[in-house]
Amino acid sequence: MNVAVVAHAAKTLDGGLPELRRVLETEGCTPLWHEVPKAKKASEQVRRALDDGAELVFAWGGDGTVRRCIDALAGTDVSLAVVPAGTANLFATNLGIPTDIKDAVGVGLRGGRRRLDVGRFEEERFGVMAGAGFDAAMIRDADHLKKRIGRAAYLWSGSRNLRGDGFGAQIEVDGTDWYEGRATCILLGNLGAIFGGVKLFPDARPDDGLLELGIVTAEGLLQWTRTLARTTVGDPNRSPFVRVTKASSVKVALDRKVRYELDGGDRSKVKCFKVDVEERALNVCVPQPGEETI
Repeated sequence: MNVAVVAHAAKTLDGGLPELRRVLETEGCTPLWHEVPKAKKASEQVRRALDDGAELVFAWGGDGTVRRCIDALAGTDVSLAVVPAGTANLFATNLGIPTDIKDAVGVGLRGGRRRLDVGRFEEERFGVMAGAGFDAAMIRDADHLKKRIGRAAYLWSGSRNLRGDGFGAQIEVDGTDWYEGRATCILLGNLGAIFGGVKLFPDARPDDGLLELGIVTAEGLLQWTRTLARTTVGDPNRSPFVRVTKASSVKVALDRKVRYELDGGDRSKVKCFKVDVEERALNVCVPQPGEETI
């Protein structure tokens, strides 16, 4: 099997990339090796690996690096293996992929294979979730603190943005008008768990051909506190400020430009967007049946 590694060089885990090399060599692998200085460079290196005949690609990094690898691998038969070396590692956590280098490599080489859906936000793919509004603002403000305080950066940033202004939204689901009104956050999920193992979308399945769509209408500290409390105990759908459904295609029009995010990566502002599902488009290495998984 031809193996490639696409690694975000600035990310660290255990003994770092030298340890990853040693573990792969012990397994008898001499991989194609590509290091990138930023996550956004990963897609190009994955495509180079594919041109060189890679059959398995290890992604070393956080959710941003994984998302870029997904963008290039979706629609092919080449498998994605993840060595989670980021801050949140939402994709790996949802799939039960271990945060130990040796164990993660073992999943890639000897684990199961599972074909998963991916979401497409306009021309970019995502594996975990996409969002506009509160979550994107939180991620933007947390970015410069993640290296210093890790996941706590999201808590600090989230508290800062609880008083953010809402926006008008018109949302069409699978060709039918679904929602019109005020919102502070629009989320589309392919996997259910967010930071700290909280299940934002308890019913999410990444291979059912559908995305979870949720809108939050909470504004102000009191309403957000009530909403977050419901989410923390695993029942966000019971909040009066949350509305959810499932969808294969979503069109959104907003009354002003709002920042969006993909798999925890901050993006620019948009006033309208479309999101679709690419059903079972990605082949992912997962723990064998009987081990922890979704």
